[in-house]
Amino acid sequence: MHAFHLLLLASGLLVFFSLLAGVFSARLGLSFLLVFLVAGMLIGVDGPGGVRFDDTEMTAWVGNAALAVILLEGGISTTMASVRSALRPALLLATVGVVLTAVMVGVVAMGVLALDWRHAVLLGAVMASTDAAAVFSLLRHAGIQLPERVSSTLELESGLNDPMAVFLTLAAIAAIQSQAGGLEVALLFVKQAGFGAAIGLAGGGAVAWLLNRMTLTAEHSGLLALIVLSGGLAMFAMAGLVEGSGFLAVYLFGLRVRARAEAAAHGASSALDGFAWAAQASLFLLLGLLVSPRQMLEMALPTLAVVGVLLFVARPLAVWLCLAPLRFPAAQRLFIGWVGLRGAVPIVLALFPLMAHVPGSYRFFNVAFGVVLASLLLQGISLRWVAHRLGVVEPPALPAGGERAVQGRLTLDAQLPLQEVFSFFQLPVPHNAGPTLGDWMTDALARGHAQGDGVDWHGAFFEVAELADGRATRVGIVLRPRDPAADEAPRT
Repeated sequence: MHAFHLLLLASGLLVFFSLLAGVFSARLGLSFLLVFLVAGMLIGVDGPGGVRFDDTEMTAWVGNAALAVILLEGGISTTMASVRSALRPALLLATVGVVLTAVMVGVVAMGVLALDWRHAVLLGAVMASTDAAAVFSLLRHAGIQLPERVSSTLELESGLNDPMAVFLTLAAIAAIQSQAGGLEVALLFVKQAGFGAAIGLAGGGAVAWLLNRMTLTAEHSGLLALIVLSGGLAMFAMAGLVEGSGFLAVYLFGLRVRARAEAAAHGASSALDGFAWAAQASLFLLLGLLVSPRQMLEMALPTLAVVGVLLFVARPLAVWLCLAPLRFPAAQRLFIGWVGLRGAVPIVLALFPLMAHVPGSYRFFNVAFGVVLASLLLQGISLRWVAHRLGVVEPPALPAGGERAVQGRLTLDAQLPLQEVFSFFQLPVPHNAGPTLGDWMTDALARGHAQGDGVDWHGAFFEVAELADGRATRVGIVLRPRDPAADEAPRT
């Protein structure tokens, strides 16, 4: 037990201080995920910790499970309004965009790494998808308000393009190992997409039907989250057993549950967010522990070449071509092209050829890790600056003269739809807000809130006017002239 307590102490302190460092680094525009990667590298074989870890199979298992949790939380957090506004561009980017990116990166890899075309396509496929965890995290903490179509496209694309990247990676490995032909590749795609979509949508519909017939409320958020999480992981595993895409299944599962059982999904979202953070922390620490910075330095020049092409040529050009027919303004296409963050997905996909014993594939892992570090640093830090320079930051809508159409003190029913309340008072709707005004108040305030507690949101002060069974039933609102410099987040 002494050794167990020492291990638990070391693990707890590592995660604790990594989270604190992440909070402070986020103020500089750095991603939380970058801190966990660096922490893993520091305790790894080439760092001060000196821990030797090379279990790629266990890392791949943990990586797949963690990505399933992250995608599930992303699906649960995505509203149907976002899906409707961004489905066409997101699907184009998640399919055609991924293929174009993989091909362009592969062409460069053939030159800088002296690879044949099959190995080059494999490396391109590993790098081709954006990362849901990185995109969700950065957009939600960026402190800027983007046009709905832009933010929805980025988030929906990051959830949908992982299955395509997995398919391309598996197809390239099969082509290298068994000279698979076009028919085998087409069959693999049909199985991955068809079984993944069918299982995810069917499972999501069944769980949503069940949740709608339960008497669970937001007060049972932990139980709701466990039901959704276990159901999503079951769909992920079921799709994998029949050679379908588990990533597609679990993401569509989350989308379907949110669409069919919104109240229950919102009740589960807070706890699911905690599960997703735990999954991200564990995964990025493990990936940082697995990498050898010394080997990365040996491949610095080809890695920099791949980074340059991916960030400045392949991704922007693929986005420009895919979104041109959909009448996206040029500034928005440039911004979406820049915010193609890479995170855990390329590193996890780089483990696939390692486990399949593809010759020379150890280099893919080092290149993937270098690309992820560069992406989180360059794209993460510059997101706000790029958004402002391109003019895609959207100020909150105000009536003429900067005054609200309605001012004064009112008392509202907490069960009123939040979207309608905020629209009437010209207030921006918070990201991932609940369906009702009372749900939003419960989320914004700490647990155990009392009558009189309130939230200041863009010049409007919302106050708990009446409680019943620990939940707000009446909400008082004091409206003042709008302050354009109001913070983007509620202050309690």
